[in-house]
Amino acid sequence: MSIQTGVSANAVAVANPWALVPPLGNLDAYISSVNRLPLLTLEEEQDAARKLRDSGDVEAAGKLVLSHLRLVVSISRQYLGYGLPHGDLIQEGNIGLMKAVKRFDPDQGVRLVSYAMHWIKAEIHEYILKNWRMVKVATTKAQRKLFFNLRSMKQGFKADAEAGEATHRETLSEHEIDVVARQLNVKREEVIEMETRLSGGDVMLDPGPSDDGEEGFGPIAYLADAAHEPTALIESRQRDSLATDGISTALAGLDDRSRRIVEERWLKVNDDGSGGMTLHELAAEYGVSAERIRQIEASAMKKMKKALAAYA
Repeated sequence: MSIQTGVSANAVAVANPWALVPPLGNLDAYISSVNRLPLLTLEEEQDAARKLRDSGDVEAAGKLVLSHLRLVVSISRQYLGYGLPHGDLIQEGNIGLMKAVKRFDPDQGVRLVSYAMHWIKAEIHEYILKNWRMVKVATTKAQRKLFFNLRSMKQGFKADAEAGEATHRETLSEHEIDVVARQLNVKREEVIEMETRLSGGDVMLDPGPSDDGEEGFGPIAYLADAAHEPTALIESRQRDSLATDGISTALAGLDDRSRRIVEERWLKVNDDGSGGMTLHELAAEYGVSAERIRQIEASAMKKMKKALAAYA
């Protein structure tokens, strides 16, 4: 009975070569298994690649992928310093490997291992850039080049400093900035900007309440620009409109004497910063009492208030 069960298991493994590889959930078992998978000879690789290219042979594609899974594991180890799960890095690298297998041409005179390295690294790079921080730190080609080389170059500077028994700062010196810019063929300003991005951390704009129930304080409290808030913009436009067209419309509804009294008392500003005529000066001009001028002013202001309300 046990022999029949063993034969059945082997038959399944042959029919489905992926059954030889455990799932990524058990990472140690996965790595151990892929390292035991046999490598293809040059003739076997070219034969499988031609079958895939000419007839879309899925089994041939499986052989090519399985024989290079250890390459993905090896490359993914180079990116463990970014703090991302090793299993995720391997998964993304496997996607790159499958893309490479699909596009591989055996007649170009290049082994699949050399061709696939670029695709595997490209997928891992893309995953790191998307997941290393909430905000992307590298979007252009030059920034990506800086991102993946600056850390290793800084570690090299630190190792040289320790070998020379010299103290080394966390930030690059002016000389080190020049070295990085020259070797990577980028501007000094770009090196400084990328180092600033890498040294900074993610900060939540609105942290929300803390564990003790207190309201958290975050940048949202002081970064908000009230001047460009939609409601504030509408209110500002309404005030500007009332201050110009609205007042002009309200003044046009007054008689000449009332309009002049309001303009002299509220709207006129002299070069020295002083206002217009006083109640007594207006009273002397019109030959009435100052109290009468005040009454005319109060009545005019009441009419203007109604006109402005209707205008708004």
